[in-house]
This record gives sequence, C-alpha cells and structure tokens, in this order.
Amino acid sequence: MRYLPIAESDLAEMLRTVGIGRMEDLADVLPDALRLKRDLDLPSPLSEMELIQKLRFLSEAGKHGKSMVSFLGAGAYDHFTPSVVDHVLRRSEFYTAYTPYQPEVSQGTLQAVFEFQTLICQLTGMDIANASVYDGASAVAEAVLMGQRVKGKKKCLLARSVHPEYRAVTHTYTHPLGLERVPVSFTHEGTLDLEALEKSLSKDVSSVVIQQPNFFGCLEDVERIARLAHAHDALLVVALAEPLSLALLEPPGALGADIVVGEGQSFGNAVSFGGPYIGFFASKENFLRSMPGRLVGETVDLEGRRGFILAVATREQHIRREKATSNICTNQALCALAVLVYLTIMGKEGLRELAEINLSKCEYAKRRLAESRPLRFAAPTFNEFVISLKGDPDQILKRLSAQGILGGLALKRFYPEMRNEVLICITEKHSREDIDRLAQGLEGC
Repeated sequence: MRYLPIAESDLAEMLRTVGIGRMEDLADVLPDALRLKRDLDLPSPLSEMELIQKLRFLSEAGKHGKSMVSFLGAGAYDHFTPSVVDHVLRRSEFYTAYTPYQPEVSQGTLQAVFEFQTLICQLTGMDIANASVYDGASAVAEAVLMGQRVKGKKKCLLARSVHPEYRAVTHTYTHPLGLERVPVSFTHEGTLDLEALEKSLSKDVSSVVIQQPNFFGCLEDVERIARLAHAHDALLVVALAEPLSLALLEPPGALGADIVVGEGQSFGNAVSFGGPYIGFFASKENFLRSMPGRLVGETVDLEGRRGFILAVATREQHIRREKATSNICTNQALCALAVLVYLTIMGKEGLRELAEINLSKCEYAKRRLAESRPLRFAAPTFNEFVISLKGDPDQILKRLSAQGILGGLALKRFYPEMRNEVLICITEKHSREDIDRLAQGLEGC
C-alpha cells in the first residue's frame, strides 16, 4: 500500500465529518481500565535522514563493527535525498517519457522541464536556461564553444582551479576545433591569480572560465573577475560543481557572469558511482541563439489555456549537420526532474537552512583538523577544503579505509605540486562524531 500523507487540514475535515474534536476521542469506546494513562516510553522522534542513517549503522555494524563514512567530494556530493524524490521519479509517465517533440501528448514532461529551467534561472541569476545537458563537465565545454561563437575569437582562459575533469573534457571538445586554452594559476590563498589573469587577457580571448566555489572549495571574487574579463571584451563563464552554495552566495548573474553552467547532482541525484548526472546551462537572453541544447517555452492554446512547447532547439545536428550549434542531442530529463522535485520540496528557506548546516559543519571540521596539521589554503570555503599531511596521502587514506573511513581525495593525482594534500568534503550527512573520528584517524599524519 502506498503511503499517502495527510495534511492538518485533511485531519481536521475528517474529525468534523465524524463529529469529534480530537483523534484521542476515538478511544472513548475503550473501557477506562484498559486505557494507558501515560505517554509511551519511546525515544524522541528522528528525521527521515537520521532514521535511515541509524538503520544503516545498525546493519553495517554487524558486518564490520563500525559504519562506513565518506569524506569524498570533488564534484560528487553525498547529500541526503528525501524519499519523495524517488516516489515521483518512479511514476511511469516520467520514467518512460522520451523527447517531447509532440506537445499535444507531452505537456507533463514539457512543464517539468520548463519549471526546471525557471528554478535554474532563479538560482543562477541568469535570464534563460536550457533543458539541461549531460553533466557539469560537458556544460563547461559547451560554454567555451558558445563563447567562441558569440565573440568569434579562439582563445579561452581556463582557471587551473576549475575541476580537472571539467578541464579535460573541455580539451576533448575544443582541441579538434583549434581553440586555444590558456591555463591561469591560483594563488597561495587558493583562489584565481588575478595578476596572472590580467596579464593573459587580450583582444584574442573569447571567454574566461572559473569555478565557484572552485575545486578546492575556495570562494572566488566573481565580480572583480567579471570586470577584468569585460574590460577585454571577453565573456565570463562561471561553473558550479556544488550548486547548494547558491543558497548562501550572491548568484553569479548578479555579479557579472555571462554564462553560468554546472552540475546539479547535489539536488536529488545520488552519487551513483559517477552518473548519470545532470548538467545545467544558463546565460543572458541575448545569447539565446548561441546556446546549445533545447529550451521549453510557455504559451497558450487556441482556447487560452496555459501550455508548453519545445520553443528552441538550436542543436538540430540531424538537419544542420556540421553547422549545428552543438552535438548535444538529448537532455537529462529524469535527472532534471529529480532536481525540480528536490528544490520544490526544499523551498527557498529550506535550501538556505541546509546550506548553513553544511557550512557550519565544514567550519567545525576545518577547526578540528587544523589542530594538528595545516590547512593548505586560507581563503573562505564552502563544503570542501584542503589539508596538508606529513606523509604519503595514498598510504594514509588506505589505512583510514581499513577503519571504515573514506578520508578524501589525494590531490597529487591532478596537481603534481600537491604531493601531500588531500581534499576533504563535509555535508549535512556528517555528524560531529564522524568528523571527530576522521580527526582521530589522522592523528600524527
């Protein structure tokens, strides 16, 4: 039997219908001698997340003597997803839906995509958003290509503090087309080197690409970077791997960004061993015809009723072939629906509260770990930060794994100069005990 939630108004109406004032009055038919005169001796109630974590702990404790806890992040974030998200996704009309070319039979799918686009615009502060792309990495690559189309210049400045895999995918997309990618270094603070950026800017640059927060979790000065880019007639592309930060930070669109792209996995999509994920893509309205993918629009039918259509599909590579805007030939509709449901049930206040919890727990972890080892960067962070270890991170992380702790990502894999650094991620799912356990596991390291 499916669970059907009952609102307070529903309960009040049922009580009025049967002619009683309280649920307790239903027990008046029981003899007084059989009725319990006190509250049940039960522990305090748990939230959905707390209950699931407790049950998982009990199930894993029997096998390992301890529960596994992960501090991995780096673009894949282990947030809690309320069960209502999956309940909606598993409705057959959604998970069997295909491309909504025929609006007369696709209103539900089209409306869901339209609402997704609307929420992405509200989050990013941009004018328009498309119906999603494959993932955050391909979104960044498509943004670089779009910058070249808009400006007609074949050089892009790509911050080294952008996710390394996003940069690798961008190379795959742009190298065959002859686009030049110029890396821009980061400072000892962990943020973009603005002096290096200014020296690299020229009339040949079509776009500047940064990440906010960047790969190290550090917060960039988006507004200042935007001014530098625009002074040289270049677009500013802001990538987001952790969009939850937008619940606390000023939206990039309000700070001068021209294109805002990113990964929406944090919102209702599980880590899932790396996918499927959900890329989002938003920009200023005057770049509409250069945007990849497709956009759903709102209209009215012949009877004046609200309706939705596939308004723009600039990719059309099956018709325009090599002249197509992009080879993106689908959108991640089911994953986008998960984002939509998640953001809808969280609401503006709920999302902000969640972001504050993440920030607070991360700051506690930074203080706790900094007691015995240095933080690599001093810039303010959100959700992630880098610590420096004394020994080989691979060996230390292997030892932690044997203790049931996935202790973060060794950065030497992507940054050879960071031989002893580890990227740590904290979300709402980490308890104080989890963080203390990590700190104890790293003692002396």
